[in-house]
Amino acid sequence: MEEFHKVRRLPPYVFEQVNRLKASARSRGADIIDLGMGNPDLPTPKAIVDKLCEVVRDPRTHRYSSSRGIPGLRRAQASYYARRFGVKLNPDTQVVATLGSKEGFANMAQAITAPGDVILCPNPTYPIHAFGFIMSGGVIRSLQVEPDDGFIPAVERGIRHSIPKPLALILNYPSNPTALVASLDFYKDVVAFAKKNDIIILSDLAYSEIYFDGNPPPSVLQVPGAIDICVEFTSMSKTFSMPGWRMGFAVGNERLISALTRVKSYLDYGAFTPIQVAAAHALNGDGADIAEVRDIYHKRRDVMVDAFGRAGWTIPAPAASMFAWAPIPEPFRHLGSLEFSKLLIEHADVAVAPGVGFGEYGDEFVRVALVENEHRIRQAARNIKKFLSSSAKQPNNVVPLSAHR
Repeated sequence: MEEFHKVRRLPPYVFEQVNRLKASARSRGADIIDLGMGNPDLPTPKAIVDKLCEVVRDPRTHRYSSSRGIPGLRRAQASYYARRFGVKLNPDTQVVATLGSKEGFANMAQAITAPGDVILCPNPTYPIHAFGFIMSGGVIRSLQVEPDDGFIPAVERGIRHSIPKPLALILNYPSNPTALVASLDFYKDVVAFAKKNDIIILSDLAYSEIYFDGNPPPSVLQVPGAIDICVEFTSMSKTFSMPGWRMGFAVGNERLISALTRVKSYLDYGAFTPIQVAAAHALNGDGADIAEVRDIYHKRRDVMVDAFGRAGWTIPAPAASMFAWAPIPEPFRHLGSLEFSKLLIEHADVAVAPGVGFGEYGDEFVRVALVENEHRIRQAARNIKKFLSSSAKQPNNVVPLSAHR
């Protein structure tokens, strides 16, 4: 049976192949250390859970909620931006609550994309940045870029070779998967360029609070005048260890926020009201919960870099995010990231995310998530050390078992 048009536009889901191998290995009794999916393992702070339990006992909160977010939640997000970035937002017109930043991006794509519109998108990048627009009829022009002096020339080439002229540019710093961080000077240059060329900027700032070098990542909205063309997406999933709560935000330009709000009004009634109240409580807190989460990821990062290095796999220390972007060890680089990821599951009981799942330019890397405790990270390093040692002695014998099936 022929697939539907929008489904045909999507590539095979690379991560599903790794997930099947993980499930098969576990069914055989293997203890898989899962550093693949970016699914925070830390519990949601008690005060946030307590607030949810308090509010959920009120039957008035069991009714339909507000798609755009209850007023108190939107005010809390505006206050967070004022404290953290010095950015003033109108909670009534420049803030909308989303069901996580992923849903926000997908619905923004639906709101602003006409068939054939061109979107400039980094590669590698988080899949929804590209496929939200592909599913909405847009066309992606991939940019193999970093937030440095080569960024603007790459965007200029993208504009020059795009018909029609690009509608929007995607930014994601700290980046998933590469963990790269942008400076405020970088954002100033990009905003000036985008204004000159009449291009919308959509910024994914989901990892703004997971940083390790003492310099908090900036918001593009800190640039004077950026709000004329920008919308930024944030998430509570990582900041407050609330991934299953599905709570995020889009903030910025009134016209774009209005378009997103209108589309959402047809598609959902918003998150469960007690979740929104608890989220507002979290945002209005003193920041201690955020600092604790950040400290845990910082320690895990240091353990991973040290332990994996001792195991023979040198991984650059990420400055931010809950991921490391790890070059595949040279002897295995020719296999590509998917086959190397399979090897790690089958021969080391360790799961990572293949870089090709984030775009073709990521195929020489894998993404390693800091979602296991320090003990498990050290165990993963020991397993990998054994695998690397055995493969060095018998390189011809190390092939994915799945290749024989």
